Amino acid sequence: SIGEVVRLGEEGLIDALTGVSGSGPAYVFAMVEALAAGGVRAGLGEAEAMRLARATVAGAGELLWRSDEGAAALRDAVTSPGGTTARGLEAMHARGFDEAVEAAVLASRDRARELAAPTNSGNP
Repeated sequence: SIGEVVRLGEEGLIDALTGVSGSGPAYVFAMVEALAAGGVRAGLGEAEAMRLARATVAGAGELLWRSDEGAAALRDAVTSPGGTTARGLEAMHARGFDEAVEAAVLASRDRARELAAPTNSGNP
C-alpha cells in the first residue's frame, strides 16, 4: 500500500532491486543525516537542521513522485547556472557523490547474491 510494483524482466534482477529499493531507504536516511550535519556546520541548531533536512527530502521525494519529469530535469529546474545550488552540486560531484551512491547499490546487490548463494550458511 505504500510502494510501487515493478515487474522485473528476469528473476536474476532481484538482487539489483535489493541494491536500489531494499537498501535505498538507508542511503536516503544517510543523506538526510549529512544534510542536517552540513546545516549544523553552517550555523543552524541540530533540531532545526534535521527538521529542514527531513522536510527537504520529503518535499523533493513528493515532487519527484508526482512529476512526469525525470530526476535530472527536476534537478536542472532548481539549479540556477552559477548559483548556490550549482556550487553545492559541484562540491558533491568533486567528492565522488555519484560514484559513492552507485558503489553502494552495487555492494548491496553483490551482498544479496552472496547471501543467496547455495554454499552460504547465512552468516554475515
